[in-house]
Amino acid sequence: MGQRPARRATRRLIVRLLLVSVGRSKAGPERDLTQRYIARAAAAGRALGFVVAQHEIDESRARRPQDRKFEEAKAVRAYLGAGARLIACDQSGKNFSSAELAAELGRSRDRGAPAVALIIGGPDGLDPEFCAETGLVLAFGAMTWPHQLARIMAAEQLYRAITILGGHPYHRA
Repeated sequence: MGQRPARRATRRLIVRLLLVSVGRSKAGPERDLTQRYIARAAAAGRALGFVVAQHEIDESRARRPQDRKFEEAKAVRAYLGAGARLIACDQSGKNFSSAELAAELGRSRDRGAPAVALIIGGPDGLDPEFCAETGLVLAFGAMTWPHQLARIMAAEQLYRAITILGGHPYHRA
C-alpha cells in the first residue's frame, strides 16, 4: 500500500484592514451607517483573510493648523506601528475605481502586510509629509466632503472591495 503524500501546510494570510479617522464621531445616523458598513466588511472579510475594524484618533488641541496636523499624524503613526500599509484619503490624491482599490487591498494582503489602514484626517486635513510617506493618497473626487460622509464612503468602499475580492454580487460592474 502506497503512502499518502504529505499535505503541505499553508499559512493563511491575515491582515488587519482599518479605517482610521481623526476626530470622534457624534451619535447619529452617520456614525450608525459607518458602523454598519464596517460590520458588513468584517463579516465578509473573515473568509478572505481580513480582520476589519475602525479606530478614532483624538483631534489635536494645538493652536496652529500645521501643528495640529503634525500631532495628529504622529498619533496615527503611533497607533499603527511599523509595517502597516498606509493609504491616506485626501482630495489631492488619485481617483481609484472600486475594483482598483480592491486589487490594492488584495495585493497588500497577499504580500503579507500586517495591516492596511485607510486614513481620514481631521478638520484641517492630513499633514503633507505624512501623505508623502504613505505611498498612496486616495481621493473621493475633487469635491470637499464632510468628515462624517467621508467616513461613510470609506467604510462602504472597504465593504465593496471585500465583496469584489470575494466574488460577491454586491458590486455590479
